[in-house]
Amino acid sequence: MKKTALFPGSFDPFTKGHADVVRRGRKIFDEIIISIGYNQKKTRREFEVDFMIRKIEEAFADDSGIKVITYNELTAHLAQKYNANFLLRGLRNTTDFEYENSIAQINSHIFENLETVFLITSPEYAYISSSIVREIYKYGQNIEDFIPYKL
Repeated sequence: MKKTALFPGSFDPFTKGHADVVRRGRKIFDEIIISIGYNQKKTRREFEVDFMIRKIEEAFADDSGIKVITYNELTAHLAQKYNANFLLRGLRNTTDFEYENSIAQINSHIFENLETVFLITSPEYAYISSSIVREIYKYGQNIEDFIPYKL
């Protein structure tokens, strides 16, 4: 049976930490679907969704087991739609765990065959967060040390 995992997030922007989790997750899963949660009514993104899709696809162009999609529904419902029995999540610290643990429990309540797999972010990327990268970009700083693609 094919093991498919969703890797959901806003990915505004997709960072080297995210890429690390995906690459390591590919050792576990046959397919990873990077799922960008997107609500067309919310326009507060720093990086446009279509731009981010292109950049993530470029970063993983050499791996046919990685797909990139957008969605605007419950993550558990999306997993059912794609026959994904796993959610892949990266954890940088205990604060991430507390937040992700609650979400994992709700998702498994909605779709009982859905398991969340947590990977601890590699130490060299643990300090990188999308919100910090977004903030320094907003003020004109170079962010290429934090992202796995060229702007």
